[in-house]
Amino acid sequence: MSAQKTAVLHRMVMDKHVCPWGLRALYLLKSEGYKVEDRWLTTREQVDAFKAQHDVKTTPQTFIDGQRVGGYDDLRRFLGKPVKDKDKKTYTPVLVVFAVTALMAVAASYAGGTLLTMRTPEWFIAFSMAALAMLKLRDLDGFATMFLGYDVLAKRWLPYAYIYPFIELGAGVLMIAGVLNWLSVPAAVVAGSIGAWSVFKAVYIQKRELKCACVGGDSNVPLGFLSLTENVMMVAMAVWMGWMAWG
Repeated sequence: MSAQKTAVLHRMVMDKHVCPWGLRALYLLKSEGYKVEDRWLTTREQVDAFKAQHDVKTTPQTFIDGQRVGGYDDLRRFLGKPVKDKDKKTYTPVLVVFAVTALMAVAASYAGGTLLTMRTPEWFIAFSMAALAMLKLRDLDGFATMFLGYDVLAKRWLPYAYIYPFIELGAGVLMIAGVLNWLSVPAAVVAGSIGAWSVFKAVYIQKRELKCACVGGDSNVPLGFLSLTENVMMVAMAVWMGWMAWG
């Protein structure tokens, strides 16, 4: 019978702070079958002394078979687990927004008595516009800075970079309510058209590799096809709603 795997984990557990990475390291070790000697660092003095003794800059620190493995990411690598690349570009934030708003649209339709209606796709795009606007408004200045990197109108008139999320939010909310089409439809068509041209020009004509400000100024979403699709959907839905209202 093989001996149980053991590990020693040093992590911060203080009255006003319990290190979340320490908790994650503890759970990971236990889930991999390790018997963990969980050593708490309960004061700042203990933390500083531990860092100086082992010449490390962060905690938690894991030791296996008497050898220091390192922090949480190092532990994941040691165990053959993937480590998130914080600088890697990903479409995940946008896909999550679309998935959630699609479910919201179906739920709203179902609340009216039918699983899918003519309004379901309208609600999907309108909910998406409102959700994306909310993410931009978390850090309006950060969004505007990233948006200025590629939007053709914002480059010519800087205030547009700060106004755009409010246009997106307002048009989305009005589309959800199905009111004031005379205002929401032109706003969505103009904003979406400018956005689509800006993305197309930056990505497909100038061949630039940029990050999209669609989910806020702190995102790693690449500017590309999905960003273009978002703007095209906004325009298409506005045209559809305008045709339904006045056609």
